[in-house]
Amino acid sequence: MKRKISKTFLNNAFTYLLVIVAFVVIMTMQNAGKLTFSFKNQLVPACVFIVMAVSLNLVVGISGELSLGHAGFMCVGAFSGSITIAVLNGVVTDPTLRLVIGLIVGAAFAALTGVIVGVPVLRLRGDYLAIVTLAFGEIIRNILNCLYVSLDEAGLHFGFNNPALPGKMIVNGPMGVKNDAKLATFVMGFALVLFTLIVVLNLINSRSGRAMMALRDNRIAAESVGISATKYKLMAFVVSAALAGMAGALYGANIGTVTSKEFIFDKSILVLVYVVFGGIGNIWGSIISAALLTTLPELLRSFPEFKENRMLIFAIVLILVMLITNSSMVKGWIARIKALFSKKEEAPKEAAAAEEPETEEGGTEE
Repeated sequence: MKRKISKTFLNNAFTYLLVIVAFVVIMTMQNAGKLTFSFKNQLVPACVFIVMAVSLNLVVGISGELSLGHAGFMCVGAFSGSITIAVLNGVVTDPTLRLVIGLIVGAAFAALTGVIVGVPVLRLRGDYLAIVTLAFGEIIRNILNCLYVSLDEAGLHFGFNNPALPGKMIVNGPMGVKNDAKLATFVMGFALVLFTLIVVLNLINSRSGRAMMALRDNRIAAESVGISATKYKLMAFVVSAALAGMAGALYGANIGTVTSKEFIFDKSILVLVYVVFGGIGNIWGSIISAALLTTLPELLRSFPEFKENRMLIFAIVLILVMLITNSSMVKGWIARIKALFSKKEEAPKEAAAAEEPETEEGGTEE
């Protein structure tokens, strides 16, 4: 008897395959010298924002909660990862290993922050949760804006609004963390995207993921059958925060200086735009929208006539796509296309069932 392959497995495998194919195509073009300098500079940020969009979609689309402080977790990961990389500069010689350790530390600190914030905050709902997460992002940014960290033979020294610390300054308040070398690569960005997809897709298709979606659809009914709202919403929130922390650490390793002003409220809104643009709860949509909208402003630089108004064109594209995707006519076309393909899949099954000979008792022969 043949084992039937589940539709979920095929969808996940198709997602991984297309991401790998995109990576191979881009690497081939890069090695052949077909990519412009500006486009190559956008490869790592595109990977960063893909991770940010997919992780936020876990909270907004799957768990059903509105978070406006996702840039705060990114900020925590960027600072903790950059500090770790700076401390290990003379200890670990392999730059890739230093970057991996920085990503892990960034994820750990962001997850810890997610637990601290999530336990009291996730008891709120709707607009209240959005306001509190927004405030969290601003609080984290302002705290790190006043942080000073130095390193000497005695170890790390921390201070708030106190730049007079002994040793080499690692975090210099508003001036942030200065990286000696940019360790982030497109290969590491692709690895992080693939890791994020594996974590998120497996979580969504697990028992915990189904519990999250049940709470999203009908919280009262889900709690009535014993599903703990606090447990599963906190799980989604912490996993999302950890992935955002890893994205922040990679982002910090890709730029010369990491400052808290990089993670303002606008960045959280930008990531939320990626999620809404790609479809809330649609992981594939988050990947495509984040990759497209991250590179689109830079691609418009190639056209001199659009150079001055590229951000205006970016905004117009966003509005047009949202209007088109929410059009009843477009939705009708998509429904008809899906129905057409579903009929094609059902036709061979019906033909095979009709060809099976019946037994004397009315059944089919084995």
